Amino acid sequence: MNTYYKFAPNVFLAKCEEEHEKGEIIPVTTKYGKENESVVFNLVFERDGFYYYSIVRADGFNVQEWAKQRAERRREWAASAERKSTEFYNKSNKDADFLSLGEPIKVGHHSEKRHRKMIDDAWNNMGKSVEFSDKAAEHERVAKYWEKRAKTINLSMPESIDFYEHELEVAKEYHEGLKSGKYPREHSYSLTYAKKEANELQKKYELAKKLWGEQV
Repeated sequence: MNTYYKFAPNVFLAKCEEEHEKGEIIPVTTKYGKENESVVFNLVFERDGFYYYSIVRADGFNVQEWAKQRAERRREWAASAERKSTEFYNKSNKDADFLSLGEPIKVGHHSEKRHRKMIDDAWNNMGKSVEFSDKAAEHERVAKYWEKRAKTINLSMPESIDFYEHELEVAKEYHEGLKSGKYPREHSYSLTYAKKEANELQKKYELAKKLWGEQV
């Protein structure tokens, strides 16, 4: 049975008992027992009789699709909360015509109980309307967050090679520019931070090639 093995942040390899060819479609089982058809890319390493391959889902599902689904789900929750907010707002105004007259409660009168109930209902329904409006706003905020994440490219995706190659070129050019004076140093650690960023991107680019690049 082929299972998932966490290799790096966002990256899971297929841990296999048998060797496979690049492009081969194999089932990979999650720790919950669900099988996902996956496309084999590169043999990353061997250990204790197992073969560890970089893979992508055969159905195209990846971190971007996952983020899109979460955004869509939050949008649905936001719409539902907004509808409930409107419903409670309308209920809070059910007796608005009467309450707007500002009539005082007639203590001891047969209308006292009904009058107090009108006020309590209006207050409670308005509170619920505000509560669901706040929930809708929060769901909308989270939906926007996941929409941004839907554009993310990371090491779990074959296109990360081109992405990190570009990012590395930009980081190197900026580092060299700081050294030459082309770009101003905002603080005493600007050069150090720029070098660190270039080094980190170099590592990611090398790992991306190992995972998804052509092997010789």
